[in-house]
Amino acid sequence: MAQVATTLTILLLVATGVALLSRRFRVPYVTGLVLAGLGVTQLLPNPLHLDSALILNLLLPILLFQAAINTDVSRLRSTIKPISLLAGPGVALAAGITATVLKFALNLEWIPALLLGTILAITDTVSVIAVFKEVSVPSRLTTIVEGESLFNDGVALVLFSLILEVYTRGSVTVLAGLQQLVVVIVGGALVGLAIGSLCAVLFVSLSDDPLSGILLTVAVAFGTFQAGHGLQVSGVVAVVVAGLTVGNRGLNQSVSASSKITLLNFWEYADFCVNTFIFLLIGLEVEPRLLWNIIPSILLTILAYQVGRVLSVYPLLAISNRFDLPIPLRWQHVLFLGNIKGSLSMVLALSLPASLPGRSDLIALVYGAVFVSLIGQALSLPWLVKRLNIAAVSEFRQQIEALQSQLIAAKAAQNELAVLHDTGVLPKSVYEEMRSSYQVQVAEAEKQLRDLHNRRTDPLISSQGGASKLNAVRRRLLMVERGALNDAIRKRIISEEVVTQRLRSIDDQLFRLEDE
Repeated sequence: MAQVATTLTILLLVATGVALLSRRFRVPYVTGLVLAGLGVTQLLPNPLHLDSALILNLLLPILLFQAAINTDVSRLRSTIKPISLLAGPGVALAAGITATVLKFALNLEWIPALLLGTILAITDTVSVIAVFKEVSVPSRLTTIVEGESLFNDGVALVLFSLILEVYTRGSVTVLAGLQQLVVVIVGGALVGLAIGSLCAVLFVSLSDDPLSGILLTVAVAFGTFQAGHGLQVSGVVAVVVAGLTVGNRGLNQSVSASSKITLLNFWEYADFCVNTFIFLLIGLEVEPRLLWNIIPSILLTILAYQVGRVLSVYPLLAISNRFDLPIPLRWQHVLFLGNIKGSLSMVLALSLPASLPGRSDLIALVYGAVFVSLIGQALSLPWLVKRLNIAAVSEFRQQIEALQSQLIAAKAAQNELAVLHDTGVLPKSVYEEMRSSYQVQVAEAEKQLRDLHNRRTDPLISSQGGASKLNAVRRRLLMVERGALNDAIRKRIISEEVVTQRLRSIDDQLFRLEDE
């Protein structure tokens, strides 16, 4: 135990040093962790190794749930078409193309090639978002990256399991494979929706008890994953759907601002700790001498998955652009080069059956590809984003968003003050005094926003990104209207027959917004 404590202390100190140095030299944190892991191997009293069961059952649910609970479903819905294409057909297409290239380039059998192609079709969202923190990018592009990664993990894991089943049984028909794929994904979504909805109901009674809320969400994250596996459906999809349900329903139902902040801060810290641990272990696992001996094969592997990514991203997004708000070509370049590999690829490589021909060689290839990806792609992506001028934000846009942030914050504080006053926590005199100070901020921000819009023709509508934002606002307002009418019907305040036409009108408007 003393040696384990010493090892953890060394890793924590190394991680702290990496955080300071990466901020100073503007190097992505995850890249710094991998490099640090290479250098501290000899300092540890006990060598640590990646354990596939530990990461899949303990660490992966934390990463998935944290990403899902912070994802706004309305933003996800506005980009659902490109996300669905990239995370569904995109993963299968990239895996198939990568496997075909590797089979002939490295003379592999079909099963090992397909397994390797599936492993390398996974995109690590942590690495990409860490890079985006260094260079700001449009929120819609970030949503697409986060959404694709949320769901492509589940699709890739299901494909991986199907290929292993073919290897174990000897053969599986295409129809049976497709049926199993649909059942596993849809079943996982239903399990996640059921558990997430139950958690959202329980949140009502825990609105003022943030610590119990944290315990509940931790139980949901791990319980949903295990329930999915127990029911033989996708645990990954189940956790993602449960997290989306809790984040967008549970946290929006009479949960106080302080409780919500406490819970989200806990999950942010848990995500940070897990990623720190995983990427340090990646550095510890890599053996530079072994990788150097197979560097030609590693480069061919990287070329193969890049070819797969090219032939999946650009054609699928060309299809998406015909039916959805177009994704600029510069964004597509980022989605192509942003397919950084990470921990899940290494975990799947470790989980390959011992009887698989060339298992050790496949693991070495995955380790080498992940290592080069985390170093090369993660370091070059910020440079690419700057060169493509994606991060550029006009001074006018910055002024607008600064005033909007002031307005949102002040009105949120006023709403919280109203709750405290209505529940008897604040006396009326104190409430009115504090509310008036926020009202000054609201009035000032509204006046400046009005002046800016009068000086320039509505900039929110003059750009595609602005039009998307306005559509998101309109969609949210229509959903609020629909929710209010449904609540009134449920409480018997108005009769359903009277408002049916109004509800249909709202649904029609929502449908039109989805098609724009």
